[in-house]
Amino acid sequence: MTTPPDDARRGSRTVEWWDRQQVPLYLLAIAMGAAIGSALPQVASTLEQAITPALALLLFATFSGVPLIEVGRAFRDLRFLTTVLLANFLVVPVVVFGLSRFVADDQGLLLGVLLVLLTPCVDYVIVFTGLAGGARARLLAAAPLLMLVQMLLLPVYLSLFAGPEVLEVVDVRPFVEAFVVLILVPLAAAAGVQALARGRRGQRDRRTIGAIAGGAVERATAAAMVPLMMLTLVVVVGSQIAAVGAEVRFLARVLPLYVAFVVVAVAVGVLASRVARLDVPAARAAVFSVATRNSLVVLPLALALPESLSIAPLAVVTQTLVELVAMVVLVRVVPLVVRDTGATHSR
Repeated sequence: MTTPPDDARRGSRTVEWWDRQQVPLYLLAIAMGAAIGSALPQVASTLEQAITPALALLLFATFSGVPLIEVGRAFRDLRFLTTVLLANFLVVPVVVFGLSRFVADDQGLLLGVLLVLLTPCVDYVIVFTGLAGGARARLLAAAPLLMLVQMLLLPVYLSLFAGPEVLEVVDVRPFVEAFVVLILVPLAAAAGVQALARGRRGQRDRRTIGAIAGGAVERATAAAMVPLMMLTLVVVVGSQIAAVGAEVRFLARVLPLYVAFVVVAVAVGVLASRVARLDVPAARAAVFSVATRNSLVVLPLALALPESLSIAPLAVVTQTLVELVAMVVLVRVVPLVVRDTGATHSR
């Protein structure tokens, strides 16, 4: 009979293997989603309905995997927060405006490009940041703030870049719902689980039980992170790949824009981090925050657009596919670009 310690060691080895193989596993998930969506296009609508639940579970696992007390300390890192906010909401919009002019003649493509490039990522960016040795806790602390600010500023930038009439066809309710379902609920659930795991202070037995439960929760969320990420990728790609393939002739226009955005955004992130004199983990987190976009969260907004703008959600999904390949590259490149040069550590 296998003893519990053997089970624990086996589980630990599995998690370690997943951690080492995350990038190829995510590429496998993309390929699986593409294969399923292409072979069975009739399941696209079912997979589309599963996007939000899958992403909510992924974010719950992400939030649970980082002690929220550490996130609280990271939230006081005003230098990092200021750098990420200014880069994402002051510098990036200028870049996006310039890139979006290349598709300004097509309202659907223009809206898709603006929706996805104006919104910084708050979900799987934390996973890729960790892979590159970045400050996951600081980025996790910034996630609710990034989500809230993009909710407030997105209508402003859409009006400026696409004309005020665009606000008549953009329904912001899915954005508000996404904020509640994808950020507030998973964050509250993770906080509740961690509080229960710690137990009540001052009671010795509760602390012992809490320590055991806390370790179990930590192992469970760590083990769930990779498969949940894979599930999310399969669902997203599978739900949209057939439609993307059918419109590839039109979507080809946005491919070079998305590639150019990643290159410019990385440069912006590196420069902003140096100006702010962030430490290495914070600088890497800032680079990923600037370069990674909120495609899975804004997709419901794009899907809620009128039928005449049906190319917009496909433009959003196309960005996801480009970005995931870019993330594979950046996990290797960012540690080489952002190295310890004796910069002052941020607090």
